[in-house]
Amino acid sequence: MKLSINKSRSLWWTISAACILSGIIAMVISWQNPKIHAPVRPGLDFVGGTRLQFERDCTKPGNCDKPIDIGVVRDVAKEQGLGDSSIQIVGENGILIRSKNLDAEQRTKLRNTLSEKIGDFDAQKNQIDSVGPTLGAELFRSGIIALIVSFLGITVYMAIRFQWDYAIFAIVALFHDILITVGSFSILGLVLGIEADSLFIVALLTITGFSVNDTVVIYDRIRETIKIHPDRPIAEIVDDAVNQTLTRSINTTLTVLLTLLAIFLFGGETLRNFSLALIIGFTMGAYSSIFIASTLLAWWRERTAKSLVTTSANTTDTSASSPES
Repeated sequence: MKLSINKSRSLWWTISAACILSGIIAMVISWQNPKIHAPVRPGLDFVGGTRLQFERDCTKPGNCDKPIDIGVVRDVAKEQGLGDSSIQIVGENGILIRSKNLDAEQRTKLRNTLSEKIGDFDAQKNQIDSVGPTLGAELFRSGIIALIVSFLGITVYMAIRFQWDYAIFAIVALFHDILITVGSFSILGLVLGIEADSLFIVALLTITGFSVNDTVVIYDRIRETIKIHPDRPIAEIVDDAVNQTLTRSINTTLTVLLTLLAIFLFGGETLRNFSLALIIGFTMGAYSSIFIASTLLAWWRERTAKSLVTTSANTTDTSASSPES
């Protein structure tokens, strides 16, 4: 089956525009929400909170005979109003809890209740520290700078390897992927309370690398075909390039998505949102490489070709009429 993506490019652009617009509306609503006041619901890394790590004392007889039941830990956290905390089992006998800011009394109460349910903790191995909003702002700023630098680097690389129009539309496709991923998390934050932490920034950087790699493969094929058949219509060249690389793009994306799905289902709470961001971003990256970056390049080359033809025709008409005048 051969795809003719340029015949329906208005449809692809409309789908993308609808997804981006939905995300932008969600980000505006999220920003106006006094409980969030950000485009996406920020995690503890950005707004500050308390990090507690407890480890059972295995020197006491029978204290470590049974594995820690994370369900019991979650129940205790919910009873104390900490149901939205991130809870992780560390090793065989440790617990890592990331929650909102807790005072000394709340920390003691949580530790004592957990100790009653799952066993006594080793006081020398307990770790309690706080993440302030200042550190969160620094994390956010560093992440944004990293994204900007990566975009600039990709632009320069694409312009050197290809041409400026290739580079511009590759960046447009990257913005498309990032906006839809952020917009999706904004919607999920409003509906399901899903938060974006520092790993979310890492996910966005990973998405940019994956997306541009897929785009480069298609652009390489387009450039090679243009060199061999410079007189062929650009829409046909782009369609052929997409069809020649389609199997490779689908196989690569599917194998990565299967791995990410496994992490999402079995990787625990800490990696769940990270893997979800990658699933959304990688899917959008494959979509944008095929249906956005390629069709935009074909549209632009058609416009510039028509412009050159019109200019040439006007020049010819002027030169032909000048002797008569």
